[in-house]
Amino acid sequence: MKIMVVGGGGREHAIIKKIKENKSVTEIFALPGNGGIAADATCINIGAKDIENITQFAVTNKIDYAVVAPDDPLVLGCVDALEAKGIPCFGPRANAAIIEGSKVFSKDLMKKYGIPTAAYEIFDNVEEALSYIETAPIPTVIKADGLALGKGVIIANTLEEAKEAILSIMKDKQFGESGNKIVIEEFLTGPEVSVLSFTDGNTVVPMISSMDHKRAGDNDTGLNTGGMGTIAPNPYYTDNIAKECMEKIFIPTINAMNKEGRTFKGCLYFGLMLTPNGPRVIEYNCRFGDPETQVVLPLLESDLLTIMKAVTNGTLASTEVKFKDENACCVIMASKGYPTSYEKGFKIDIPEDVLENVYVAGAKLNEGDLVTDGGRVLGVTAVSKSLTEAIDKSYKLVNEIHFDNAYYRNDIGARAMKAAKENN
Repeated sequence: MKIMVVGGGGREHAIIKKIKENKSVTEIFALPGNGGIAADATCINIGAKDIENITQFAVTNKIDYAVVAPDDPLVLGCVDALEAKGIPCFGPRANAAIIEGSKVFSKDLMKKYGIPTAAYEIFDNVEEALSYIETAPIPTVIKADGLALGKGVIIANTLEEAKEAILSIMKDKQFGESGNKIVIEEFLTGPEVSVLSFTDGNTVVPMISSMDHKRAGDNDTGLNTGGMGTIAPNPYYTDNIAKECMEKIFIPTINAMNKEGRTFKGCLYFGLMLTPNGPRVIEYNCRFGDPETQVVLPLLESDLLTIMKAVTNGTLASTEVKFKDENACCVIMASKGYPTSYEKGFKIDIPEDVLENVYVAGAKLNEGDLVTDGGRVLGVTAVSKSLTEAIDKSYKLVNEIHFDNAYYRNDIGARAMKAAKENN
């Protein structure tokens, strides 16, 4: 089988490595891929948002199956365009990808169908938003309506911060057109959990839970990033909570999308907060999370491509989805200065025996050398029986990888370790 994977980050590298395990796969193309992915797939210099050329490439090269991984092409209708040419895909169509593409849509969906989430108000006028915030409870959460590379959410701890956030998003267009509308949301407290799930529009199969680390600095300090590391499973996500989420959130969401005529097929990501009043949805993503994918897929025992095809064909209910009873930890190695400004072009040295544990995100090939080419450069994942071992192994591997201006957090998994001890 010839497989095409749209995207070029660490998530896509993890997906490609897992798909490679299927014996029927003869060739994998990554569009655009990156310098690290080039070791596992043929990289084609077509951008992930270039729907026309992606579709043309797939037709010309007789692609048997496509995986559209990032949010942008999904929201732009990449799956629709490929399916129109007879190419089966993993990923939702545009009318379902809106669940991530518009925060306003997803909040209104939850309100309409009684899916537990934070209380909220929607604004498309700066003055009205500023007027509302004067009397709103603080802290509060301010979200840009559209896609913003996972960074369109600002937690305001003071009235001044809230006003600055509104002006930054709506007036200064920090996130471009994505900030034409905003959601001002109740600030919830409790542990956060990420649950990725396979769904064919009828059946929902949650994957193993995970815990992301969004802040740039140790002890959850500094700016929000795309994610500095993650562990799986999340110790806060107990069997009882999983059962409650399935009954009150996962199945109701799939049913709601069906009722709206927006059947969701692909990977639906539930960003949850376990509040004192029960689980609440913070956000939906219409695709695999990054870096959550880099811990969830290494724990998947079943064949990924088989599951993906079952999602496409509507046969997920009769397909095995099994995970290892182990733990995984992924530490992101970034460029110093991320997520604001950073230098690129530094040579990356990765020992041969470490490569299987590495998922490359921001790197390119330069005269045969792998060099840094982004903020988040790569993720290093280790799997072990215990969480402590997985964390230790991951950091040992990190210490074997070298590039100038490398930066990473030293406390990935510390919160989870504390939670695990409290639960025992």
